[in-house]
Amino acid sequence: MSANITLVGNGMLQQRVAKELAPFHHLTLLPDLEKAIPKNTTLLLVIHDYWNPSIHKLAEEVAREHGIDWLRGFLSFGEGVVGPLVRPRSEGCSQCADTRKMMAANDREDLWKIQQVLSKADGDIRDEWLSQTGLLQMAQLIKNEVHNVVHLKSPQLERAVHFTNLGSLESSRHRILPDAYCSVCSHLPEDSETDAVITLKPSLKISEDRYRCRSMDDLSNVLSRDYLDPRTGLLNRLMIDFETPYADAIVNLPLFNGNEGSAGRTNSYAMSEMTAILEGLERSCGIDPKGKRTVVHDSYRNLDRALNPLKLGVHDDEQYAEQGYPFAPFHPDRKMNWVWGYSLIEKEPILVPERLAYYSMGCGDGFVFETSNGCAIGGSLEEAIFYGMMEVLERDSFLLTWYAKLSLPRIDPVSSNDEELHLMIDRMREVLGYDLYLYNATMEHDIPCILTITKNRTSHTDRLNLMCAAGAHLDPVRAVKSAIFESVGLIPPLNKDFKNKKDEFLAMYHDSSLVKKMDDHGMVYGLPEAEERLHFLLNQNRPMQTFQEAFQPSKRHADLTEDLNTMLQTFRRLDLDVIVVDQTTPEIHRNGLHCAKVIIPGMLPMTFGHHLRRVTGLSRVLKVPKELGYVDRELTVEELNPYPHPFP
Repeated sequence: MSANITLVGNGMLQQRVAKELAPFHHLTLLPDLEKAIPKNTTLLLVIHDYWNPSIHKLAEEVAREHGIDWLRGFLSFGEGVVGPLVRPRSEGCSQCADTRKMMAANDREDLWKIQQVLSKADGDIRDEWLSQTGLLQMAQLIKNEVHNVVHLKSPQLERAVHFTNLGSLESSRHRILPDAYCSVCSHLPEDSETDAVITLKPSLKISEDRYRCRSMDDLSNVLSRDYLDPRTGLLNRLMIDFETPYADAIVNLPLFNGNEGSAGRTNSYAMSEMTAILEGLERSCGIDPKGKRTVVHDSYRNLDRALNPLKLGVHDDEQYAEQGYPFAPFHPDRKMNWVWGYSLIEKEPILVPERLAYYSMGCGDGFVFETSNGCAIGGSLEEAIFYGMMEVLERDSFLLTWYAKLSLPRIDPVSSNDEELHLMIDRMREVLGYDLYLYNATMEHDIPCILTITKNRTSHTDRLNLMCAAGAHLDPVRAVKSAIFESVGLIPPLNKDFKNKKDEFLAMYHDSSLVKKMDDHGMVYGLPEAEERLHFLLNQNRPMQTFQEAFQPSKRHADLTEDLNTMLQTFRRLDLDVIVVDQTTPEIHRNGLHCAKVIIPGMLPMTFGHHLRRVTGLSRVLKVPKELGYVDRELTVEELNPYPHPFP
């Protein structure tokens, strides 16, 4: 079967491809896309000995206008690039491929600048690494892909690119995820009130004691394949840390202005790798809106149904007055971007400030610092909401304990009767030399929350003295394990940093304003001198609780949504709203994954950098200690703990 193929381009690669295809197909040769391509063209090939982004963008327009497939081949910095095969009216084009390739590279900023220069260049820049053998191999790849397209076989380069090293001839194929921001093929819907409505659907668990609706075995088939790739991946690196006491995997999320690491820590390296990938995807979804286009830009005073930002906690007047402070006080007349969320309590859409719905938006002209509070990923939207709620509770209980200096009941870990937890604690003691102090941080909602302190049991002073963490889950043992993985997994690498920078952390201990970054918080409390600030927890002289005494057994359901609805009833009783912003992007939705940001106004948000703490407007931190019987009256703001929190 022959096809009508228009071959656009010039140079040695174009000549080689024409020679390979001429015996089998009807070829129309054009030097460029200035002239109209024949109407009977069924496949467009754009082939050059150099990279010119403007030509490829024009090819996208021409191919889409004619409703035909097109494929490119070119040379760039000693490498031959073939693909992707682009289908008309489908996502995943050459511009997506260039973006993914550029973002995955270590020198992405330089590549972006080169791309801008080449897009405006008038002449052709010949690639110096061109070789006859490399050209022949590339021509064969193009010929084979054309054969697949023409004979309706499975194309190898649809949403994929093939790289050939022109020196070694090493070749590799890499998948391409469509870019949600692509100006050519993306079709992001506008954010709307109607689409924000959430109707909770059944979400059956893997089993009654497993709070996930999709197994890691199921997800493992797609996570590495679609998201992790060193050349074109949304995540571009996987690192395994063999120094930590548990299985520790870290993936890298490349951003234009840096890199963001996401860790998975479990008792299995395979499980940790999957967890790290999911964490990386969650981070990508939570940075900024990629699943819908923000359209509401107005002031709070002009909006009918909008969340009052003051209910989420803001910085105090003294903070805003500091010279060079990066945020300005909220003003109801200042215009800003808003996105639609949904109140699961009021059962109606509500507008949320974009800077509070996406955590990396909290800079520049914003009014508060916001992190990943309440962000979670899941195999269903209900699962993502469940774990988003758990993260809000975990951080709220930790900060409430810290600010109010609550003398939480200590729990006996042995009473858990969980063999895996016992082994984890034994490993912590014998391998690292740390003891576990476990506290019941459950607040007025009665959803199990845990605070842990991991404390050095040796005489060595050049290592962290202690580290704190927290967890929340309907199953308190799971909450404990989560806290242990998060904190203990950090100790070996942080011990090295602690030893080298001990003087810096000592300065932070004496001057809290020096605590600027996330890591600073945990490192300051690695100092033996800082232990006194945790005496309200450590210096207790009362019997420990058992797990059975601390936590009432929860009713088990086969449907995760039933657990979710039970928690919502509790929040409704406490007059606490639960607002969800759906952060799901096309990249994860294609595999049935969902990401959500849960906001519970009144609960304490985690911040990093002592100058960025957010307590103003959150009366709950003053009232709950009295409700729980820790004090006999409501606290005042002046009585709150003035030191940086120890959350790592």
